[in-house]
Amino acid sequence: MSGMLSPSLMCADLLNLQFDIETLDKAGAEYIHLDFMDGAFVPNITLDTTLIKKVKSVLVNMKRDIHIMAFHPEKYFESMNIGNGDIVSVHYEACDNLNDVICKIKSRGASAFVAVSPDTSAEVLSSFIDKIDGVLVMTVYPGFAGQPLAEGSMEKIAQVREMIDKSRRNLILEVDGHVSWDLCGEMVRNGADLLVAGSSSVFSGENSLEESVKRMKSLIS
Repeated sequence: MSGMLSPSLMCADLLNLQFDIETLDKAGAEYIHLDFMDGAFVPNITLDTTLIKKVKSVLVNMKRDIHIMAFHPEKYFESMNIGNGDIVSVHYEACDNLNDVICKIKSRGASAFVAVSPDTSAEVLSSFIDKIDGVLVMTVYPGFAGQPLAEGSMEKIAQVREMIDKSRRNLILEVDGHVSWDLCGEMVRNGADLLVAGSSSVFSGENSLEESVKRMKSLIS
């Protein structure tokens, strides 16, 4: 299950989004990472719900990997047309009743992931590990691209991997934040299954998107 890639649309060419999406799809990326921010949980706003909904209509092989950085994330499920095949990550820090939000995601046929920010202990996941489909470990602070890796990130990935293995459940461990050419392999060795690639790798501009996906896949497979 490891070695999966989810390029972040937030880092794509905003004037040519459909072209970039179709290019990534043909290149073999398994997911397209879609960041939604409410300007309150994080002080930024990126992709809106209308765009996130429309992305679904142009995907052939890729699936949507929706990362909701917002308070009361369930308010946006309908307008995003969340359903079968989608990954939906909501933040532990943003939900008053996380169990209820998890149930609402799963009732729509999507996979429910819990995201944890760098300052949140991995231990909080123990109460939800038997209810979720995956964990999103943030290795930068949510809200902005281009940040350095947060201190202790590799250890946290390994800790979450150990928790998942002990649960004996087939959960996906996703990592988001400074997934660079130099660090992606180490992230996988520490237990990451799915990597969110942005400005430090796939969208760095060093190569074409096709070449960048191929390079990243070779490093994480």
